[in-house]
Amino acid sequence: MTRITVDESLKNKLHKLEHPAELCDESGRILGQFLPAFNPDEYEGLEPPISEEEIQARMKSKGKTYSTAEVLAHLEKL
Repeated sequence: MTRITVDESLKNKLHKLEHPAELCDESGRILGQFLPAFNPDEYEGLEPPISEEEIQARMKSKGKTYSTAEVLAHLEKL
């Protein structure tokens, strides 16, 4: 992979991005895409508000379950 060093101004612009962006020249011609680096530390504390034990208990439950198609069909009727 080719590595390009950017100046401070562009670095500051790219650093603030949270989503992919297109990089264009002054005429609007697309030069390429920029994908921000993934930082797993930003997602700490976003675990589901349910314990692993509860997840396992629900998976073993014999209660009625619904497929994605069934849920979508039900939602379309609402």
